[in-house]
Amino acid sequence: MKNVNYHLIVDNIRSAQNIGAIFRTADAFGCEGIILTGISATPPNKEILKTALGATASVKWEYHSTTEEAIEYLKSNGYKIVAVEQSDKATLIQNYDFHKNEKQAFILGNEVEGISQQILNLCDEIIEIPQVGIKKSINVAVAAGIIMWSCHKINLSGA
Repeated sequence: MKNVNYHLIVDNIRSAQNIGAIFRTADAFGCEGIILTGISATPPNKEILKTALGATASVKWEYHSTTEEAIEYLKSNGYKIVAVEQSDKATLIQNYDFHKNEKQAFILGNEVEGISQQILNLCDEIIEIPQVGIKKSINVAVAAGIIMWSCHKINLSGA
């Protein structure tokens, strides 16, 4: 089995520190690249650099003005687009087959608004990280880490 190749689409993330943490984790878990969109800050923003600890130099990234543009770009390059969002149409992460497509892009949504229905309609699939707390919400950088670990784990196993 070939490795799971994946990108992240950072959809209008307002916290540059969250973006920096995503970069740092992307470096640790072999993410192919990050696409920042909309209001998301871009390197060399000092708040990104504070938490990325140099990972902005080792992880490929680019900026697209809209998430729709990023989706179109990745789809044209053979990527399956997967939203990470709570939805009655979502597959729970533990039931998602990370092998099934070698090229995947995972969308991480805004900290307050999540991923819009307009963007969800453009996705090939939605996965959800189940939660039991009262808030039913986790930090976007933590969610990114869970997704990237899931991809990395498949690559480590060689399955």
